[in-house]
Amino acid sequence: MTLFHRAALARAGAVALLAAGGLTAVAVPAHAADQADLAVTPLSYELAKGVEDAKAKPFKFQVDNTRGTVDAKGVRVTVETKGLKDRKVAVAVPDGCEVAGTTFSCLLGDLAAGTTEDFGIPLFSTGGRGDAGTLVVTVTAATADPNPDDNTVEHDITVARPGYDLTSWVQDVQGNVIVNGAVADEPDLRPVRRGETVPVDWAIYNDGSRRATGVAYGMVLPAGVTFAELPESCVEQKLGGLAQAYCEDPGVVVKPGEYYTADVRVTIGEDVVSPVLRPGFLFASGLDAAEGQPEEQPEVASTAQRRTFTEVDPVDNSAQFDVFVDLTAQPTPTPTPSGQPTATPTVPPTAAPTTPGTGGGGGDGGLPVTGVQVGLIGGVGAAVLLAGGALLLLSRRRKVVLVSPGDEKQAD
Repeated sequence: MTLFHRAALARAGAVALLAAGGLTAVAVPAHAADQADLAVTPLSYELAKGVEDAKAKPFKFQVDNTRGTVDAKGVRVTVETKGLKDRKVAVAVPDGCEVAGTTFSCLLGDLAAGTTEDFGIPLFSTGGRGDAGTLVVTVTAATADPNPDDNTVEHDITVARPGYDLTSWVQDVQGNVIVNGAVADEPDLRPVRRGETVPVDWAIYNDGSRRATGVAYGMVLPAGVTFAELPESCVEQKLGGLAQAYCEDPGVVVKPGEYYTADVRVTIGEDVVSPVLRPGFLFASGLDAAEGQPEEQPEVASTAQRRTFTEVDPVDNSAQFDVFVDLTAQPTPTPTPSGQPTATPTVPPTAAPTTPGTGGGGGDGGLPVTGVQVGLIGGVGAAVLLAGGALLLLSRRRKVVLVSPGDEKQAD
């Protein structure tokens, strides 16, 4: 569905928007008389008090194009900020977006029919807790929308207590993806051949104001896709015909601005017949207690103190992804790696992040992306968590990469 791009946060006060490197277009039959029917839905609701501008949280919104058979061309997001209370919260306008008074507008690109995308609007804390006002977000396309009433959402923002806040992001599965914390800076992305094994670029960021101690996460693959490689701390199973994995790392500590990721590789079935396999899901949760060998030793917390470890906004812990398949090529099975992972995710990125824009990832301005269906992932996620927890008590700590986005280096 989308190329997700998590930009390095700016160091001089202006925070770049976490952005998708353009929405990936897919070959879907379209009729000139038809129109794309878009809708926008908020996925994030609360901001932890104390989140700084240099580590602004990307508030997730989802743009939906599942109600028709026409690709949405030139999708643009317009954000009105005058309803926010500047003593509680502020917006970090991304580079490349067009600003007009209290409004800014960013180009996402094309959104394939039958898909959804998440984008993020970075907010940071400027004061105390409570009602922080309203953000008005509108999505439009180059052509008229037959049902414009659901193209705009007025979303209330709340500043909550200080705490950790996990946000999951995952790049769509394609060929030539670089594993670098869901940064979509690859210039030569292509659909995956049937039978091919490729890495998944995913990351769980802590967008809160306090550290997260212990992380659990799971991944559900679309039908026709299987796991070829998983971290040692994962339990794999099939539920409803879908490959699923549940993993825990009770010893890890993820500080604000850091992200958590590890090696995951998947194989595309040789008998798939669709150019887009969807949906896949990534979901995460904090374990609220560090055990084993964490990055640093936490102190024992009282019952009252433990309340501060409860996650601020768990709704945006899920991310959706699609798998793009090249049906024109003959199946070319890729050998499945065995034993220990042979490589860890590349950190920092070896190239400057691509500014999101039109089509496949270049252009002007943009917003962070990766879609989610809350009801479906809630049910599937709960099933995986329960089944995975019952299958095995995970005790071995897996290999992870913890990276502060502010420390990522960009090539000249």
